[in-house]
Amino acid sequence: MANVQYYGTGRRKSSVARVRLLPGTGKVIVNKKDLGDYFPTELLKQEAVRPFAVAGCEGKYDVIALVNGGGFTGQAGAVRLGISRALVQADADAYKAQLKAAGFLTRDPRMKERKKYGLKKARKASQFSKR
Repeated sequence: MANVQYYGTGRRKSSVARVRLLPGTGKVIVNKKDLGDYFPTELLKQEAVRPFAVAGCEGKYDVIALVNGGGFTGQAGAVRLGISRALVQADADAYKAQLKAAGFLTRDPRMKERKKYGLKKARKASQFSKR
């Protein structure tokens, strides 16, 4: 079983992450950079790789993720969902129950609301004066 790979796609807000999981030592690469170099805060780094802690398989897989769109928070969430889906593809019996219970297999449906005409943003109107 040489060269076995598992794939998962994660989306969050307007970010899309394509994740490849390879058996390895726990190295995480996002957009050809190390995880620590790509995400600016420690919280985002932890959030992106939390599925491994929940499933109890830290250090078993290497991750190669390509992410585009959105900001860092959305991208970290997208990587998290992609890793979770790839783990389920790798071994559903071992990982699916824990990941589902933690809510990592659910796509977060919240998106930015569209701007309406006559308003400055989705709901923000210009200041009203009766005079």
